[in-house]
Amino acid sequence: MIVIHAVFPIEPEEMDTALELTEEMIEQSNREEGVIDYRAAKDVGDENVLRFFEQYEDAEAFESHATSDHLQAFSSAFMPLLSGEPHIERFAVDSASEVEI
Repeated sequence: MIVIHAVFPIEPEEMDTALELTEEMIEQSNREEGVIDYRAAKDVGDENVLRFFEQYEDAEAFESHATSDHLQAFSSAFMPLLSGEPHIERFAVDSASEVEI
């Protein structure tokens, strides 16, 4: 499994636009074959940051997403809304299980 954690600082006056774009991106990405889960959240500690959490079955599914038309369109519209450099981490995960609380 491939897991992506991406952090995007957004210009405060652009957050509404960023959220609209993100909502559409989430919808389209979750319909892709090989996507286990694709979601985003506003950072509780910094209201001008969006965090993306993505899970893919394998590297092939991730690559398919990375080259998709909807990601290219999203990036073109989304990247100009940033207030700084994004931070993106990719994890290769051998196994995952739920944790009971």
